[in-house]
Amino acid sequence: MRVLVTGGAGFIGSHIVTALAARGHEPVVLDALLPSAHTAAPPPVAAADWIHADVRDGHAVVRALRGVEAVCHQAAMVGLGKDFADAPAYVSSNDLGTAVLLASMAEAGVRELVLAGSMVVYGEGRYDCALHGRVRPGPRAAADLDAVRFEPVCPCCGAELVPGLVDEDAPADPRNVYAATKLAQEHLSAAWARASGGRAVSLRYHNVYGPGMPHDTPYAGVASFFRSALARGEAPKVFEDGGQRRDFVHVRDVAAANVMVLEALAGREPGVLSVFNTGSGEPHTVGEMATALALAHGGPEPVVTGEYRLGDVRHITASSRRLTGELGWRAEVGFAEGMTEFAHGGLRGS
Repeated sequence: MRVLVTGGAGFIGSHIVTALAARGHEPVVLDALLPSAHTAAPPPVAAADWIHADVRDGHAVVRALRGVEAVCHQAAMVGLGKDFADAPAYVSSNDLGTAVLLASMAEAGVRELVLAGSMVVYGEGRYDCALHGRVRPGPRAAADLDAVRFEPVCPCCGAELVPGLVDEDAPADPRNVYAATKLAQEHLSAAWARASGGRAVSLRYHNVYGPGMPHDTPYAGVASFFRSALARGEAPKVFEDGGQRRDFVHVRDVAAANVMVLEALAGREPGVLSVFNTGSGEPHTVGEMATALALAHGGPEPVVTGEYRLGDVRHITASSRRLTGELGWRAEVGFAEGMTEFAHGGLRGS
C-alpha cells in the first residue's frame, strides 16, 4: 500500500514511516521541516518519495497524493506553545492544513485517513466523587494554583476526587488553543468522511515519548524538557507538586498502532470517523517520570518547583481497551524500559 505520511520527517511521523516500510508498504513523506519541530537535521527516512512542502500548499499536496491509497496525517504544531499569541499559527498549521489536505484527498479520490489525534481534547480526565459519582470539574483557578491547591474538587460539594481512566465516550472539553485545534481536526475529518464516503480514524495519542523527540523548543513535550535538562547536567524542574497523572506511551508503540489501523481501514464503515485512545494503560505521575529519567541518566535528581501553567490539566490517563478489543493493539514497551532507553539518547540531535 502506498501511504502519504504528512509530517513524516518528524518525531512520530518518522517512526511511522519506518514501521510502514518494515511491513512492506510504500510510504511517501510530505514535511515542511518547521523549526519548532526540527531543532536538528531530520533523520533519513525510508520513503518512496520525499516532498519538502507545507501541508497548507494545495499544489504540493495534490502532487504528493499521486498513486496514494491512504493518508496518515501527522503534520501539526504541538504542545502548549509560549502564549496565546501562538493561536493563529496553531489554527493555520493544524486546522487550515487539515482542511487543505482533506479537500485535496476528496479531489484525488483518496478515501482512507488516519489522523494524529490527542488526549488533550478531553480537558481534565475522569473523576469520581464518593457522594456524587462521575463529575466534571471546571478549569482550575489561578488563585487555587497560587495557594498550592492543585487537585480539582467536586463541583457539587467540594470534596476530594478520585481520578480514573478516560474512555472515548467522554465529552470533549478542550482547554487551550492546541486542544481546540486538535478537536477541530477531528470535526473536519468527520465532515470529509461523510461528504466523500471516506473511512477515517483518529488515534488520540497520550504522552508520546522516545527516540527522536525534538528538544530545546517551547513546543516539545515534558519528557523532552526533562531529558534536555539532564543532558546539560541540570536537575529536571517538575511543575506543581509532581503528582500530575499521565499516560506515557512509547513512540514505537504509537507507530505500530498507526500501521495496524492503516491495514484495517478497508474493512471499516465508510462515512464515519472512529476514535481510539492510544496509551500505555499504565498511568504514572510526572514526578515519577522525572525520577525514572534521572535515575537512568545518573542524576541529578528532579526538583519540584511548585510552578504551574494555566491551561495545563491535573490528571489525564487513558483507557485504550477499545483499540485493543477491536484491533488487537497493545503497548509493548514498558515504562521502565522506555525511560531507560530515552535517558541514554533519545533526543534528536543529542
